[in-house]
Amino acid sequence: LKNAMGVGIPGTGMVGLPIAIALGTLIGKSAYGLEVLRDITPEALQAGKAMIEDKLIHIALKENVDKLYIEIICTAGEETSRVIICHEHTHIIYVEKNGEVLTDERKELHCDAICPEDELKLSFSTVYEFAMEMPVDEIRFILETADLNKKAAQASIQGHYGHTVSKTVSGEYGKKYMGESAYTHMLAMTAAACDARMDGAMIPVMSNSGSGNQGIACSVPLIVYAREMELPDYVLYRALVFSNLLTVYQKQYIGKLSAFCGAVSASCAAGAGITYMGGGELSVIKKTIENTLANIPGIICDGAKISCAAKIAASLDAAFLAHHLAMNGQSYAPYTGILKEEAGETISCVGQIGKEGMKETDKEILRIMLERV
Repeated sequence: LKNAMGVGIPGTGMVGLPIAIALGTLIGKSAYGLEVLRDITPEALQAGKAMIEDKLIHIALKENVDKLYIEIICTAGEETSRVIICHEHTHIIYVEKNGEVLTDERKELHCDAICPEDELKLSFSTVYEFAMEMPVDEIRFILETADLNKKAAQASIQGHYGHTVSKTVSGEYGKKYMGESAYTHMLAMTAAACDARMDGAMIPVMSNSGSGNQGIACSVPLIVYAREMELPDYVLYRALVFSNLLTVYQKQYIGKLSAFCGAVSASCAAGAGITYMGGGELSVIKKTIENTLANIPGIICDGAKISCAAKIAASLDAAFLAHHLAMNGQSYAPYTGILKEEAGETISCVGQIGKEGMKETDKEILRIMLERV
């Protein structure tokens, strides 16, 4: 609910759930997965606006269900249908038409029972070893997909999206106060892709854990850094695999949706990838992760919207600082705040904060946001 309230819907020039729902009924195709609205036309957009003006769409919060839960009831004349999506963005668990149940994978109200969180349980060591030991030919595909996000950034810089965080960083004002370096180039390019995506640009991106912003944050900085430092492609391949898997590993504990901002997890992973590319050993990579999570574990998620570009830039800034501290032998001692002995333990604890500790925070955020609906 909160993730769609303020985000630009591609091809519409509008934000929010009503236009997304209207277009879903008119031109949506579930076979397209996360690109469900890609067949949008000007005629469909006008028809969707008419549905909203005629007050045919009603939205409400359903309590005591999975964090990722969508239930929709449609009527047309005497016909009705009901569909439920749960746990994953494209996971349909219930379909009913005119009172006849066509699909029912529910076991109880909470969907965790039918689709346990990430059945493949990763560990820090498996993520690192996979990224570092897989034959290069088997992982080079990652650059082709991650390049989608770089292209989104380049397209964004040519346009005018969101609050143009990227142009503020890379423009004359930004250069005057922040200088021009690999650091500012990473901030600008990463924020640019998010600027466009949150403003509803018709630009595809590679997602991570169901989130385009997380896919952007854990890949674009690495591509920019590798090109600026003129590193060989195989180093970038491994860094991208490591960063993406490290993001998935962190989200394994947090869950798909939370009051915990996913930019933190993805930027933390990007910082670890940069440390690897900078020649840091495993111990230094772990210090980068710990330095990041000691700094910014409290950024909240109040939905997808144009300010996400600023959150990504801030999180990446913290991750880059963590990288430099680690490379200079500086790291916070175990049991400083929420830190544990090992990076993997710290990731687990941060995940528990995001998943369990912030449940009430999530409810309060939703309550505040729904006041205006």
